[in-house]
Amino acid sequence: MTRSMIELKGLELPLDLGTYGENDLVPDAHYLDLTLEIDPALVLIETDAMDRVFDYDPLIARILEIAGEGHYETQEYCISRIASLCARTPAVAAIDIALYKGPVTATGGTLGMRLVIPREKLAEQRGSLAGRRASG
Repeated sequence: MTRSMIELKGLELPLDLGTYGENDLVPDAHYLDLTLEIDPALVLIETDAMDRVFDYDPLIARILEIAGEGHYETQEYCISRIASLCARTPAVAAIDIALYKGPVTATGGTLGMRLVIPREKLAEQRGSLAGRRASG
């Protein structure tokens, strides 16, 4: 079976995330890894034209807007909003999202959350995910 993926790795998000105490280490940055399965017909094209492919630029722009919309207490809520956005995108067949922050100790490291929604589950959950607050 032919499968095609769009992969976005290490996108730094403009997140205001979490609540930290006076002596807590506050992460320098939050990052997003996103893999979306799409129809191979949007990759294996015979004509070099944008109307033949999945245009990911609007999706990335909206993700950056969601990230910058205000304070988030949890990574889970932010990742849920991004999943909802992806679920509302008809060309997306499956979703794999990782949101992580770093450093988490004085010596480094990252800590994050991963959400994987395979093709069959996305079809089942599409309505409930798409109905969640993704647009603001």
